[in-house]
Amino acid sequence: MRAAPPIVRSVTHGPLVGFRLLLLFRSLRSIAAGMISLSFPYLILQELHRSALTLGVLYTAGSIATAILGLVSGFLADIWGRKRTLLVIGMLLPISAALVFWSSKQSILLLAALLGGFSATGSLSGGGVGGAARPILNAVLSGLTDPAVRTKYFSIFTFASGLCAAAGMLCARLFVGREVFLVAAGIALSGVLLILPMRLRDAFGTPRDLPSKQVIGKFTLTGALNGFAQGLVIPFLIPFFVLVYHLPKAQMAVFGFAAGTLGAGALLLAPRLDRWWGFVKSIALTRGLGALLLVLLPMSPALVIALAIYMVTPALRVAAMPVQQSMLTGLVGESEVGRALGLNQVARLAASSGGITLGGYLLHTGRIGLPFYLYGAVMALNLFFYFRFFDGR
Repeated sequence: MRAAPPIVRSVTHGPLVGFRLLLLFRSLRSIAAGMISLSFPYLILQELHRSALTLGVLYTAGSIATAILGLVSGFLADIWGRKRTLLVIGMLLPISAALVFWSSKQSILLLAALLGGFSATGSLSGGGVGGAARPILNAVLSGLTDPAVRTKYFSIFTFASGLCAAAGMLCARLFVGREVFLVAAGIALSGVLLILPMRLRDAFGTPRDLPSKQVIGKFTLTGALNGFAQGLVIPFLIPFFVLVYHLPKAQMAVFGFAAGTLGAGALLLAPRLDRWWGFVKSIALTRGLGALLLVLLPMSPALVIALAIYMVTPALRVAAMPVQQSMLTGLVGESEVGRALGLNQVARLAASSGGITLGGYLLHTGRIGLPFYLYGAVMALNLFFYFRFFDGR
């Protein structure tokens, strides 16, 4: 009988220790991110009485900064070292949350959005608040796992992140005013301390050596289209229910928790999706159905239907994410993983900044349904390119 493939290659104090520390770091960071993602739009729209356009500008700034920092972290991971990069990037989220607690001045909020990546692009499990750490986290995880089981462990890792982010959204309802940001800062900082005992194996590359640039380019284009589509709608889902249905924060926290929990649970299906349908069909079926539902959201005749769509669509958006992450890291060399993930993220978030600006403007001018319809059209084009580039995988 052939021996089972290794599950995780840990290079620290024993099997699985590196993975567990990384999982705890990501989980605590996700709890903080969930608290911020729910509380920030309420702070801007209700407590500070700023407009949806202002929120859109802050989200755009956060998205651009996350794109740049994500690219920088990917390059540094391959060239400077993964642990040192993870420590530096990990500190940005607690600092940004502390800044929001400290002051409500526009300049301070802008700085916090830049450092913390308050972009709300994509699911909580897939980025959003604090998303600059995503490339380096995935690069570290790919180095800890064997290719034969990588999809499974990306699935577990992202599931835990999504579940903790949903819990963070639920916990946010327990706090009043800006104190939630202080609590989030403390939680995120405690996660950073878990990086210190890690000993991560590096696979150093040179800045100009990128043999897999053709594969990276394909993922970059599809990532950019996905980012633009998500920027149009995803950051404004909570503001949509605030402005259209006037849902209070306590109720929205419950629905956000439910949506996040369903999304996290869907990630555990990723290994099955990979076996049943493969990479491209998994992306097409899950994200295609999710796009169709979001197109229908502004036409919903009742709040209960709109909330049902809101709670289901995160699961469809993220279900195939571990399959995509595993495919990308498997098609590029180990010394290129950080840069490949960074370039993919910078394309996605740079494009999303344009979508956020347009979505915020349309929401501000009262054309609430138009961003959702544009989202559906762009996602259809995105799925076309997945079939064009990766057919047969």
